[in-house]
Amino acid sequence: MTDFSFVLTSLFTAALVLSLLIKFWLSSRQIRHVARHRSQVPAAFAHTISMAAHQKAADYTLAKARLGLIDMALGAAVLLGWTLLGGLSALNEVLVHWLGNNMTQQLALLGAFVLIGAVIELPLSWYQTFVLEEHFGFNKTTPKLWLIDMVKASVLGAAIGLPIAALILWMMAATGHFWWLWAWLFWMGFNLLLLVIYPTLIAPLFNKFKPLEDESLKARVTALMQRCGFSAKGLFVMDGSKRSAHANAYFTGFGAAKRVVFYDTLLAKLSAAEVDAVLAHELGHFKHKHVIKRIVSMFAMSLLGFALLGFLAQQSWFYTGLGVPPNLLAANDALALLLFMLVMPVFSFFIAPVFAQLSRTHEFQADAYAVQQTSASDLSTALLKLYEDNASTLTPDPLYVRFYYSHPGASERLARMSSLPPTEKVI
Repeated sequence: MTDFSFVLTSLFTAALVLSLLIKFWLSSRQIRHVARHRSQVPAAFAHTISMAAHQKAADYTLAKARLGLIDMALGAAVLLGWTLLGGLSALNEVLVHWLGNNMTQQLALLGAFVLIGAVIELPLSWYQTFVLEEHFGFNKTTPKLWLIDMVKASVLGAAIGLPIAALILWMMAATGHFWWLWAWLFWMGFNLLLLVIYPTLIAPLFNKFKPLEDESLKARVTALMQRCGFSAKGLFVMDGSKRSAHANAYFTGFGAAKRVVFYDTLLAKLSAAEVDAVLAHELGHFKHKHVIKRIVSMFAMSLLGFALLGFLAQQSWFYTGLGVPPNLLAANDALALLLFMLVMPVFSFFIAPVFAQLSRTHEFQADAYAVQQTSASDLSTALLKLYEDNASTLTPDPLYVRFYYSHPGASERLARMSSLPPTEKVI
């Protein structure tokens, strides 16, 4: 083992152990904090949230956190199995022996890796849907629909993913030292295209989308969007209730293809004024250009990632340091892609709180915009209904929130809303 290989092995092992310790520590804090506050509704919500709803949210949070501990341990074991324990190396050798050193072998390596990973994750996914979510009354899907969704996702993933993988592998082999730049440009273009075609070509494969039929609500929503200077291609209701009792609303698409989508469960639970407030929050993200900023950030981060991969793919110590001897007489491009995807989350974990904080800041800004366009009381009651409906705990551990939460906790969010100057609370 070269010096660089040893350094990489040591760094990877240390980062994995440290990240696991931090994850288990934070999860333990969350479990203790939620359990400690289970018996009392926070004073700020005593008149709006029942004890039964509060305890259901606590129990749901605890159940998910405990399942998350198992998922963490399994993920770390699988990661070590693929890398330092030789799993990826063994799989590569078997496929080289069967298929030879060619593009088919590289694509087979990527496909086999994804398939094996999906099989490993299957029991936990099944448990989460048909045991955990079922126990708390959220699951509405059936085993048949669950399997159909899985087959659809697999076929769609193969139909889209394999040609993309083949093109990137070809670029790595044929376009010279700066292949990563060409690959990044292609990747950026594909993601922009996906934003345009997803609402009309992909999403309908999994859910039914019907035009919003409530004329009164449609008029309110249209008036709100016009007031905010926002246009959309249509207002749609999605049959989210056939899979889950959770409620949501979102914008999808890009440019002229933007759509407003309401879960049917959301419309069943919120008043028209509350729907207005939730929609105004989403419009706030567009008003503050959060979507554009996130897309630009994603492209900038992916450019850095492709550039780093372009460098690492040429270094033999990158492979040996992660337990995968490179092919001596064949391309290692598929190995490089897989190793990079496996190990980067271990190191990027340590900067995750920065992005979580940025996301929470965006949520506060969108809340403030919604309060300007609708009312603080409507947004507050809508959020409380959604927190209760989704069994989101009102008492998360503050440090856990700072590290993981992309949205502020309920107490912090509603307190920030109530502290806005009076001039910001009127239309």
